[in-house]
Amino acid sequence: MAPAKLLLVDDDEMIRITLSIILRKHGFDVTVASTVTEALKHISSELFDVLLSDLHMPGAGDGLTVVSAMRHANPKAVTILLSSFPHMDAAAQAILLQTDEILVKPMDVNMLVDAIKQRLAAGPTRARIVESVATILERSADSTISDWYELVQKEELLMTIPMTFQLRSGHLPQVFQDLVLRLRSSKVLGSKELLSTAAAEHGTARRKQGYTAAMMVEESRILQVSVFNTLQKNLANIDFSVVLIGVMTIADEIDSQLGQAMKSYLAESIVDALPA
Repeated sequence: MAPAKLLLVDDDEMIRITLSIILRKHGFDVTVASTVTEALKHISSELFDVLLSDLHMPGAGDGLTVVSAMRHANPKAVTILLSSFPHMDAAAQAILLQTDEILVKPMDVNMLVDAIKQRLAAGPTRARIVESVATILERSADSTISDWYELVQKEELLMTIPMTFQLRSGHLPQVFQDLVLRLRSSKVLGSKELLSTAAAEHGTARRKQGYTAAMMVEESRILQVSVFNTLQKNLANIDFSVVLIGVMTIADEIDSQLGQAMKSYLAESIVDALPA
């Protein structure tokens, strides 16, 4: 029986040397990588049975990036992360949804080898659908809008202007389409190239409906909260390697759309102030 192929990823040279010698003595065929980039090259060109990676890596990416790449390239591989933090908060539970196991450094070498062999014998955790942030928002748009409406109804300031559900939320389906388009595009953060006619129309409509500027801002804040709540509910499916840039892009795009809406809102205010 061929030895199990193991990819060891750690920026600490001493750990790489020591662990690779020990793991080879215990029958593993070990390949080492000192950076995330180096690890990704191995993953894209070779098949492995086990990934053993440090969680915290310098430079671009971290252990989760490596895990995500391995999950995509070789879903049958067992993925194990090493972390120096013995006490992890709820984020650790999210990580566990992406990797098979987290082991705390430093740990007894024999215990480490036994843990790897046990996990290898058990195989990777249950099959898991990994989705991009854009895909999650696209399929959850209706439920997120419903959640948003519930939060809006709890805000006394916004409810001083009575509206039907359609009038209150009619602009949001297009907002979600714009968000998904932005997430799937290559536009950098802060880009103002993606102009939204719908956002401008929304600002004009809100002015005519009697909204104040403060109400516009509050409504937008609630939208961000609702979107992030949706992502929280879908942690089991999120691709962690891109979630941070996804969250930043969402905030950037919602703020951009608010800015465009406010511009048309103010333009409408000027028109209203002109002599009849």
